[in-house]
Amino acid sequence: MFDHLISKAQLGRFYSHLKSLGLDEIGPYAKGTTSLIFRARLDEKNVIIKLQRSDSPRQNFMREAEIIRAMEPFSVTPPLIAYGVFEGLEYLIREFAEGEIIFYAELEKRHIFEIVEKTALLDGMGLDHGQIQGGKHIIIDERVYLIDFEKAGWRKPRNLTSAMAMIFLNDNYISHRVREKFGIDREFLDEMRNEVRAYKRTGRLSGLLRLLSRL
Repeated sequence: MFDHLISKAQLGRFYSHLKSLGLDEIGPYAKGTTSLIFRARLDEKNVIIKLQRSDSPRQNFMREAEIIRAMEPFSVTPPLIAYGVFEGLEYLIREFAEGEIIFYAELEKRHIFEIVEKTALLDGMGLDHGQIQGGKHIIIDERVYLIDFEKAGWRKPRNLTSAMAMIFLNDNYISHRVREKFGIDREFLDEMRNEVRAYKRTGRLSGLLRLLSRL
């Protein structure tokens, strides 16, 4: 999977480094535009390892690690296990978020409320995820996790409004499924637009929560 992005020799050295940290059952999982992603086991936990690609000019895993640590008390994203540098390449290790991305998941009402809770929390912290609307960074299982804060930053946040647009208001696969499942009509969508605007103006969630309670 990674043959053209990392040599076998360097990959072997990286695996040896991870084993020295107590990880085992290490294997390739996915590749991103800036990272190679591995899965492994640490004690009884599944973990993810993100290693900076050698062809990526960006070094932002330290910032992502700091962001994950800042959110740790609120269970928004899986806990960070380690951050480090291996042969000049940054890496971070965090617990694996069990579940499915929102694009494929069967959304229940409780999931939507948890998405509202966690995106509003990030808004209140002044932390913008930056990729909420892509549909690949919200994981749905018994609980909801937001993942991959590589492009996040302390700037004007749009987390909740982006999430509500993706789930309800925009024309996409996720919104079509949600509208069909909950029997959502045009009147509900108009009210949702009004409540999202009110939230943007005031920061108050009461109207949006009352609306969602009708689902």
